[in-house]
Amino acid sequence: MNKIPIFTDMKDRIIMGIIRSGILIALSLPSFSQVAPENDAVMIPIRQLFKGMNSGDSAMVHGAFVIGKEVTLATVLTDKNGHPLLRRESLDPFLKAVGTPHAETWSEPIWDWFVQLDGNFAQVWAKYAFFLGKKFNHCGVDTFHLFKGTDGQWKIFHL
Repeated sequence: MNKIPIFTDMKDRIIMGIIRSGILIALSLPSFSQVAPENDAVMIPIRQLFKGMNSGDSAMVHGAFVIGKEVTLATVLTDKNGHPLLRRESLDPFLKAVGTPHAETWSEPIWDWFVQLDGNFAQVWAKYAFFLGKKFNHCGVDTFHLFKGTDGQWKIFHL
């Protein structure tokens, strides 16, 4: 009489455990691929912001932010005495600075960006360096909070 094999030996149990783990990992891969398009959509207004800064186009920059809502910009820095300082400002002075003609282009490349999503809320962390023309000025970390509106578009509401 034929019997169904029973895994009695430890080697067979380990092999079956590896096979099961591989199957579970393979089944979970499609969920990772679904996140990539949404991450790309979140990055659209951020890229628009930097493109507008680089070209001195305050209207393009303004289009990256939510309209009709209070937008906050915050900077964490250290004062000349070495004490931590939190500076907040509204969007309008920033838009005015971007749109005011300046001799050198503003360039702020970002890298190592990381997107976190929860429904219609997204947060992005990115390292950056800021250049006036070709001269390095400063560097740090940008953090963006974004909202996905009823039109399906992501917009920045906090930077």
